[in-house]
Amino acid sequence: MQRLLAPEPLPDLTSYQAAGGGAGLSRAREIGPTAVIEAVRAAGLRGRGGAGFPTGIKWHGTARAEGPKAVVANAAEGEPGTVKDRTLMTHNPYAVLEGVAIAGLAIGADTAYIGIKAKFTDAISRLEGAAAEMSQMLEGLDVRIVEGPDDYLFGVETAMLEVIEGKDPLPRLVPPYIAGITRPDGAEVATMVNNVETLANVGGIVAHGSEWYREIGTDQSPGSMIFTVSGDVRTPVVTELPLGTPLSYLIYAAGGGLAAGRRAKLVVSGVSNRPLAAAELDTPMSFEAMAAIGSGLGAGGFIVYDDTTCAVEVGAALSGFLQVGSCGQCPPCKLGTTEFTEGFGQLLEGKGTLEDVEILIAWLSRVTDANRCGLGAGQQALARGILDTFAAEVVACLEGRCPGHRGLLPPSPTDHDPTSRRDVIVFSG
Repeated sequence: MQRLLAPEPLPDLTSYQAAGGGAGLSRAREIGPTAVIEAVRAAGLRGRGGAGFPTGIKWHGTARAEGPKAVVANAAEGEPGTVKDRTLMTHNPYAVLEGVAIAGLAIGADTAYIGIKAKFTDAISRLEGAAAEMSQMLEGLDVRIVEGPDDYLFGVETAMLEVIEGKDPLPRLVPPYIAGITRPDGAEVATMVNNVETLANVGGIVAHGSEWYREIGTDQSPGSMIFTVSGDVRTPVVTELPLGTPLSYLIYAAGGGLAAGRRAKLVVSGVSNRPLAAAELDTPMSFEAMAAIGSGLGAGGFIVYDDTTCAVEVGAALSGFLQVGSCGQCPPCKLGTTEFTEGFGQLLEGKGTLEDVEILIAWLSRVTDANRCGLGAGQQALARGILDTFAAEVVACLEGRCPGHRGLLPPSPTDHDPTSRRDVIVFSG
């Protein structure tokens, strides 16, 4: 069931309204902020940026704050293997902006920022065009598109606030609900940050009600989610599916399966969760099901590696991505990501020793210390998964019989498009 994506991009506001768009904003103005927040809470909408935090709780807390308020839409997609936010913004920017407007009404904000990487030119163009068309609907809400750098950490909500203030994307020690945006005049603004896909769901919830939203998905993960599958599948694809759909459906139905004679060996969801083994591919894609097996749903971007792949090589490549992305403000994180990158690399080259593995295991308890963001915790989950779930391949590398080298490189910090094409496919199911 497709609620946010259509097979073709919506060409204009008229098309969006013809499909029912805008009804949520009209309804929000009828029922008022308190009822809007309650509808979002009752729907069970969870954040789509990776953490899965209940949206209604976040909105309620910000609405209670004193003084000026602002909404921030996080569009700085940076996880390897996902282009779902860019697909959404180019296909349906109107739903994003309607959600931004409803969020602003709900918490009493007069300003909204959309933080997006400057390189996402197609998405920026679509957002700008849609905002111009919707100027009367927005009714005075000052919507500003803030173009930021390619840094992975730009997508961290506190780093995004720094960029909005004209600074480098360095995560803060305290979350936005404690220290939000500070305006040039020195005024402190209570700030609420939501992923763009999270916000795009809001219009439908307010227009049709929380029970409608819960018609698909699971009790703890209601609704649909936009997923990306890439890597060794036949058809890299972006698609919207009900939460709770088995991962195997995404891989074999939406992604077309693997090449003849090949089978899946491991699957990663971004770089911040334990990699999944082949035996776990029937796990439902829900927040609770992924947590139950010690992994995570992340931002819905899954990279599939087939049986020609060495798990240690995946660990080295993705740790390399995290090492480059680490800002260095927390030494355990920067040092830890470096140790894992080099350690996995040594194992891969057949130069690792049992002592090297013991050093990596010791780093698992230290890399997350004093962290300003989740990068270190993500490195820990990734590395622990390689060392535990794929321990046999670690041993094989130690013994000089690595199961296979593919020459995997760290994903580029500036381009994670798994489709390598401008026209992203939307699978209809």
